[in-house]
Amino acid sequence: MTERKRTPWVVGVSGASGTPYAAAVVRGLLAGGEDVDLVVSRASRLTLLDETGIAFRDAHWRGDLAEWLGRGADGKPGTFQVPDLDAVRYWGAGDLAAGPSSGSYPVKGMLIVPASTACVAGVALGLSKDLLQRVASVTLKERRRLVVAVRETPLNGQTLRHLVALDEAGAIVLPASPAFYAGATHIQDLVDFVAGRVLDAAGVPHRLYRRWEGELGAARPRGQSGD
Repeated sequence: MTERKRTPWVVGVSGASGTPYAAAVVRGLLAGGEDVDLVVSRASRLTLLDETGIAFRDAHWRGDLAEWLGRGADGKPGTFQVPDLDAVRYWGAGDLAAGPSSGSYPVKGMLIVPASTACVAGVALGLSKDLLQRVASVTLKERRRLVVAVRETPLNGQTLRHLVALDEAGAIVLPASPAFYAGATHIQDLVDFVAGRVLDAAGVPHRLYRRWEGELGAARPRGQSGD
């Protein structure tokens, strides 16, 4: 029997606040039948521990990832059914010999979510201080799709220049900015909107948020009128 050929999306998680965004993107990719190669930076592990209480460990990544994906944006365990993780391959952030570090390794592209300003600077300058930055550099040189979901505010001039450089290099700069026209009633709705926009930029179908259809007031709950 011929083994199915994997052509995954690489999901890079940097140290910015916003680990629920990453979880929602991974869930959305798996729900869409996509393969995922996951890279979790060292800094992001501290953020994940702070935001969820989960200690992400290389040797126990599958169990830790399952716990992460099962939590809601409010940190409540068991909010989501954990998807099948057989489509996920994990690479350590220090493994510069990992598959995605080479342009000959077949991937569809890379989604960095959330992207810290340090990560943005490293990618814009072409650094490869860890696997996440190396894969981003390879993605750009191979002219594959790179989505950078920057999560920081306010932004200084240096970071803005780095973001312009990424845009000029072909990346899609996607600030993690939730919108409210989709009728958000819970923090998870706001997270899913941003995750959905990341998947939109990647061209991956999903049903994470209600799309705008030109109907004013559609986001308000029934029976609620304006002033």
